[in-house]
Amino acid sequence: MAQHLRQVENALDRLLSPHAPPGSAWAAPADLNDAMRYAVLDGGKRLRPLLVLAAFEAVHGAPASDADAAPMRAACAVELIHAYSLVHDDMPCMDNDVLRRGKPTVHVQFGQAGALLAGDALQTLAFEVLTPLDARVDPAVQARLCAILARASGRVGMAGGQAIDLASVGQTLSEDSLRHMHQLKTGALLQASVMMGAACGTASAMALQAMEAFGQAIGLAFQVVDDVLDVTADSATLGKTAGKDADNDKPTYVALMGLERSRAYAATLAEQAHAALQGSGLADTAALAALVNRVIHRVH
Repeated sequence: MAQHLRQVENALDRLLSPHAPPGSAWAAPADLNDAMRYAVLDGGKRLRPLLVLAAFEAVHGAPASDADAAPMRAACAVELIHAYSLVHDDMPCMDNDVLRRGKPTVHVQFGQAGALLAGDALQTLAFEVLTPLDARVDPAVQARLCAILARASGRVGMAGGQAIDLASVGQTLSEDSLRHMHQLKTGALLQASVMMGAACGTASAMALQAMEAFGQAIGLAFQVVDDVLDVTADSATLGKTAGKDADNDKPTYVALMGLERSRAYAATLAEQAHAALQGSGLADTAALAALVNRVIHRVH
């Protein structure tokens, strides 16, 4: 993981360089680029990129060897989408938060207009990364990756889940409704990370089905643990405002099921994720298994 993290950080830093990108005569305006770098760099667990790279290794049987190849591009693209979503979610019209990754949120630092534009630009940059103009990534792979990421981040994925979340403030959702909301808002992008990694290699139908089940389980487990941490950890540990969901009367697993049942449910989802890996037929899923444990036992 340490090596993958260094590779991802270096790749993101290059993508967000203040200089003109290859093939363009223009660099991004300095204020916009500064806001984008602030949103992406210097913080974050990078769980989604790690899932992409671990899934590719499991399917391909070896690590990604080229920083410009499809797996690393997919890893960066999904992190850019995640970063854009956080920028927009933190704005006053959404969750109105002032702390993210242990520092002021982007709209606090750069203003609301600057944050809105930074989020927009990060979203489009993700798809630019997936579609290089040269032949580094096979066009068919480009199309698959773009389709997976677009669906996971759009109206039937992350954005749709956020819409349900905003509409559910002050309401008590059923367990099925809460699960559906979080499968879209949080789980879809985590599951997409797994499937994008698998799409960069060649996998059997059985392996792809197992990867899908694995991604769904770890995606929901992440949100359940997040709900638990919101009431058990402090802001300094989390890097974001603790207790925010309860203060805003948002539906959460802890509010619906209680703390101990929520912890037990997270453990059950972790077991489901491990079971999916065991039934995948893939030779080496150790990295993916380690990421399940990282999700369940994370402290921030």
